Amino acid sequence: MSTIQLVGISRNPFYAGVMTSDTTHTKERLLAAAKEEFAAHGIAGARVDRIAELAGVNKERIYGYFGNKQKLFDAVVGRALDELAEAVPLKGGDDPAEYVGRVYDFHRDNPVLVRLFFWEGLHYRDGVLPNEERRRGHYEEKIAALAESFGTEASPQVAACLLSLIGLAAWPNAVPQLARLIIGTDTGALDLRSHVVAFARQALSGTTAASPAVAAATPAA
Repeated sequence: MSTIQLVGISRNPFYAGVMTSDTTHTKERLLAAAKEEFAAHGIAGARVDRIAELAGVNKERIYGYFGNKQKLFDAVVGRALDELAEAVPLKGGDDPAEYVGRVYDFHRDNPVLVRLFFWEGLHYRDGVLPNEERRRGHYEEKIAALAESFGTEASPQVAACLLSLIGLAAWPNAVPQLARLIIGTDTGALDLRSHVVAFARQALSGTTAASPAVAAATPAA
């Protein structure tokens, strides 16, 4: 087939739609394969050829679609964070303790994504993250929602509360070996999720606009 014929096909709406669909499916396969590879090996240990093989495509497609391994990693982590934001929203007036339970569930049910977050932290350390401003915006919305639940204004104190709640919910599943060492394998009647939610509820039981946790966030009369 000549170049002219190929150009003509690409301009045909039907064939253009088919080509776009094929590109989308290929990218999805690459992102799914990359998620598993990066979660298992991190960005330094991940191999582009293994990702391509798992996705069933030529590895040159990775460079064509994403540019390089670093950008592919960033795309995978960005999607994981979007998945977290969508799966575990926090809105003004929500029960913060129930939010802790939902965060716990997400980390328990998505160990691959949890490992990706750890690899990102190890890779970037204190460096600027990709799309950091956009990602910070997601958490600023959560801080504002939590402040509304507390009956106060967003502040560094409310932000610290959010960080503490997320840490409380995420840590048991982020480092399961630590949970095993401390609690053991024979937990009996212990329901760790219920314990975490109850602990959060108790910790927040006195949290109002006048409580120590958020007192500094409340404007003086």
